[in-house]
Amino acid sequence: MNQKIIIGIVAAIVLVAGTIGIIHHHKAVAAASKDSEETSVPVNQLLAQAAQEEANGDKLKAKEAYDQIISNYPDYDKIQDVQDKLGSLNIDLIFSPAPMPQTITYEIVPGDSLGKLARKYHTTSQLIKRANGLKSDVIRTGERLRIWTAPFNILINKSQNVLFLKSGEEVIKIYHVSTGKDNITPVGTFKIATKIEKPVWYRNGGSPIPSESPENELGSRWMGFDTDSHYGIHGTLHPESIGQQVTAGCVRLKNEDVEELFDVIPIGTEVVIQN
Repeated sequence: MNQKIIIGIVAAIVLVAGTIGIIHHHKAVAAASKDSEETSVPVNQLLAQAAQEEANGDKLKAKEAYDQIISNYPDYDKIQDVQDKLGSLNIDLIFSPAPMPQTITYEIVPGDSLGKLARKYHTTSQLIKRANGLKSDVIRTGERLRIWTAPFNILINKSQNVLFLKSGEEVIKIYHVSTGKDNITPVGTFKIATKIEKPVWYRNGGSPIPSESPENELGSRWMGFDTDSHYGIHGTLHPESIGQQVTAGCVRLKNEDVEELFDVIPIGTEVVIQN
């Protein structure tokens, strides 16, 4: 067969194949665009619904709308924004007086104290105070308090440098953290064994550095694990380091985040750390 004819046939085949490829590509792009549009409509409706419910003061209904987005539209391109909004809303609800399935209303009897109630219901005095608008530790017989009774747990993912505050299987809020350099933060299951406000830091076993010192690396809160290695969760002087593997092994949060977490989780809370 003439060489020119052969070359012409090959060129025609390549051209046809390329045209088919372009057609398939455009169809794929169009399908993806259509899927995105179909997703965005109900998501936008749910976002508008959540915003309206919050404006009306009904945070539980707003929570339901955000939950629907996360459950039904996990591929939504701004799902992290929704998770952040839901996390903040969940914390607001936990600190609010609103009755929820995880709460009870308790009437104070003689001999009660915040510490006693916190131990009885495996919660914290700070959470009881914040949820009930208490300005001091004083409680009075006959007073009715809203108390959170559902246990919390924590999951820390080192590769993503995130901490999940959970109640059962429900993710309450996702926090960004720093973990140990060279991946030295231990993997395993631990419990919160100690909680200290404004912790003193002993640098390399040396002299104590008070919490108010700009050299204190622990920030405003400390929650120690039940290990002999002095690892725990704490605040930081270096919020710009959050999201990196830079610590000496502990889990580091922004001070405002660790203070929030400190008020929520009691001693004995389970902490799972994974790669």
